[in-house]
Amino acid sequence: MKRGEEKFEKEINAISEEFFEKINNQEVCIVSHFDTDGITSASIVVSTLKKLDKRFSLKIVKSLNEQFIEELPKDKIILFLDLASGSLRHIEKAKLKEVFIIDHHELTSKILPENVKIINPHLEGKQKISASGLAYLFCKEKNKEYKELAKLAVLGMIGDCLEKEIDFLNHGILEESGVQRKRGLLIYPSTRPINRVLEYSSNPYIPEVTGNIKGVLELLREVGITPENGKYKSLIELNEKEMEKLTTAILLRNAKIKSKELVGDIFLIKMFNKLEDARDLSAVINACSRSGKPELAVQYCLEISAAKKNAELTHIKYKQNLITGLNYITETEKISGKGFVIINARDRVKDTMIGTIASIISNSAIYEEGTIITTMAYFENKIKVSARTAGKEGRNIRELLSKTIDVIGGEIGGHEHAAGCIIDQEKENEFIDLLKKNLEVELVKI
Repeated sequence: MKRGEEKFEKEINAISEEFFEKINNQEVCIVSHFDTDGITSASIVVSTLKKLDKRFSLKIVKSLNEQFIEELPKDKIILFLDLASGSLRHIEKAKLKEVFIIDHHELTSKILPENVKIINPHLEGKQKISASGLAYLFCKEKNKEYKELAKLAVLGMIGDCLEKEIDFLNHGILEESGVQRKRGLLIYPSTRPINRVLEYSSNPYIPEVTGNIKGVLELLREVGITPENGKYKSLIELNEKEMEKLTTAILLRNAKIKSKELVGDIFLIKMFNKLEDARDLSAVINACSRSGKPELAVQYCLEISAAKKNAELTHIKYKQNLITGLNYITETEKISGKGFVIINARDRVKDTMIGTIASIISNSAIYEEGTIITTMAYFENKIKVSARTAGKEGRNIRELLSKTIDVIGGEIGGHEHAAGCIIDQEKENEFIDLLKKNLEVELVKI
């Protein structure tokens, strides 16, 4: 373990000790983000607190705003998971009693309010680790069955696309988890029949195949994969020759994908006594949350048997809606310029789905590498904005959105190549005009 990592782990342990000591006689209010990383983080903490017989409440949220933070209970300890690094000013203003934050997003300030203790890798040289990984390290000393929680930490990492960093964390989380790692084609779920997997493949997006059963069957005939006893093989059942042919056929349909990006590590996690593709488990969790059922997502992570069927049915419906939304986004009119595109779905796509669609498009062959893709969708009297960089290389999206939000107001979060914000609907045209101007100015600078 490197010196910086050792120091960081000691800080995690010190803050963990302080937290668990302080909640002996006080109730804790947990506030966590609603994506896979946030849900798995919450599940790790909830499982630990239940085993310790501690009092707690849980709120799963899409984002934080000033009003929500102001309304949090002043007499409880607040624990934020996978968010709040960008809300330090609001936390300080709300005069909360005591706040703990476990997060891996960029901080708006490194000057912390007096009542805040924070675990964030950006304070320690930007080490890449998920919030669920941090939550696991935070809880493991207090939970005798902590290794059962390690798989949730790995699931959270994969949900946040940090699987390539697993070997560099040096915390032994993967080894403790019992998660199996195999080499294969990175289309999920690798454990399901290949025809269904291709039809719903969104990452990678396969033109004329994703959402098109005729295109799926044509591709499979082309590579010589046929059903046996009326059923197609799963991806992990394909032999080497079939895998090579299928990989080539996909690459020909989406020239943007590099072969090294299409083949990689598949992580298999045992859930409900069955080995499942971690990416599919992440998709089930996301589907529950984005369908307004975050409590179901937590129950699924905790392997409560009654939640399994309901979560899987929610996932099926979500996938169908996702394909419909994707088709609308691909066909609708767009605001385009050199190096950027703005897609305003208004009320035609759910706000909970717009970020996923932005990610899918950024991984498709539709736009050149480096193009900034900004998607927008209405909810209540607000607009959810999700931006991604095609190919994950290029300008810092978070900084670009920040320049716009600083002028018109709103809440912002995210990373360098995947960021988002929430604005008032009445600011819709002003936001588009200013963002377009900022995008054009930044391109000139480059």
